[in-house]
Amino acid sequence: MIDTADSKVIVALDFPHASAALQLVDQLSPELCKLKVGKELFTAAGPDFVRQLTGRGFKVFLDLKFHDIPNTVASACAVAADMGVWMMNVHASGGRKMMETAAARLSGLANPPLLIAVTILTSLSGEEIREVGYSGEPEENVLRLAKLTADCGLNGIVCSPLEAEPVRQALPQSEFCLVTPGVRPSFSATDDQKRIMTPAKALAAGASYLVIGRPITAAEEPMTNLQKILAEIEQAG
Repeated sequence: MIDTADSKVIVALDFPHASAALQLVDQLSPELCKLKVGKELFTAAGPDFVRQLTGRGFKVFLDLKFHDIPNTVASACAVAADMGVWMMNVHASGGRKMMETAAARLSGLANPPLLIAVTILTSLSGEEIREVGYSGEPEENVLRLAKLTADCGLNGIVCSPLEAEPVRQALPQSEFCLVTPGVRPSFSATDDQKRIMTPAKALAAGASYLVIGRPITAAEEPMTNLQKILAEIEQAG
């Protein structure tokens, strides 16, 4: 039997408008997954749509990757928290003051959401990382930004599953979340993610939650694929 006490699967609602997203959400259950709302869908549907999801009982990861001056990011995080989201993120490259200011603003709330930081986008190759000015390999940059994020008092990071193991070794605290996109079950295509891993292997490497999109959202039977992924995780567990 699948343990659904705290599902590790976050379904990415990468849709251009609310109606398409809700067609999928109607087929899912908050006991089996969490949901991610990113820039495209949030721009189209706005805060009311997020509140609609939380009103259905889903835990929502608001994936807007805030990156701006400290007070602007902190204020944006406070507004996002008012939507009732479970988790939100900022860019670690925004720096220490930005992250500390955002974390401090949320810490004053009665029930603050988790605040995590994006390290290196999973779509970027080593060559692309160097092109924008980062020296070293992706893993080195992820580790450096992960340590900075933890030192700033945030709850975790977004990283590739391939970096989950070294990050977990460096930051073994179980409460420090590693949220990993770039996860593809064995029955799915890799699409545009370059640094990928299966769900079971990602969790074994130290991931806390898995962001999974098209293997579920583009499936003819989304719930069937979700249950297959959960079964795979349980069998490996």
